[in-house]
Amino acid sequence: MMAAQMVEIRWHGRGGQGAKTAAMFVAHAVLAKGKFGQGFPEYGPERRGAPMRGYTRIAETPIRRHCGIENPGIVVVLDPTLLDSPAAGVTAGTDKDTIFLVNTSLTPAQIKAKLGVKGAKVYTVDATKIALDAFGKPIPNMPMTGALMAAKPVLTLAELLSAVKEKFGKKFSQAVVEGNLRAVEQAYNEVVSA
Repeated sequence: MMAAQMVEIRWHGRGGQGAKTAAMFVAHAVLAKGKFGQGFPEYGPERRGAPMRGYTRIAETPIRRHCGIENPGIVVVLDPTLLDSPAAGVTAGTDKDTIFLVNTSLTPAQIKAKLGVKGAKVYTVDATKIALDAFGKPIPNMPMTGALMAAKPVLTLAELLSAVKEKFGKKFSQAVVEGNLRAVEQAYNEVVSA
C-alpha cells in the first residue's frame, strides 16, 4: 500500500502580513489532529513590507526534510503585488498540478492569465477586505488559512476554527479571537476557483 503523499505549502507575503504565523499555525493545527506538521519562515531583509516566504509541510508519517520547499503542491500568496515581481519567485518550481491561492479581488481566470500557469488550479479570495471587515486590520493571514482549507482540506473548518480559538484565546482579547474566527469562516465560504 502506498503511503499518503506529503502536502507542501509555500507562503509568499511581505513582512507584517502574517505569512510566518500562518505557516507555523497550520503546522501546529495539524499536529493537534494527529498528523505530522512542520512550519517555518525564510526571511530576506527583516523589515515590515519586505518580501518573505513561509513553508508548511503536512504528512501522515514523520517529516525528515528540513529545508525550504522548492516544488510546492500549494502556493499561497498573501500580497498580490508579489505576482508582478519575478524576484518573488511565486511560480518557481510549480507545475500543472500546483494549487495557487491568491489574496486578491481579481478572478481566478485573471490571476491564472497573470501567472501564465497552464493546467494549475487557481483560487482567489479578497482576504485583506475580509480581515478589515472582521477585525479592522489589513492582515490577511488567518482568512487565507480558511481559504486554504477550502482549497485543500487537510483540516475541516471546525478543526481549523477550534485551533484558532485555542491559539489566539491565550494571547488576544475575545473580540480579536471572534474577529479572526469570522474572517476564517468567511474566507472559507467565499474562496472561488478556476
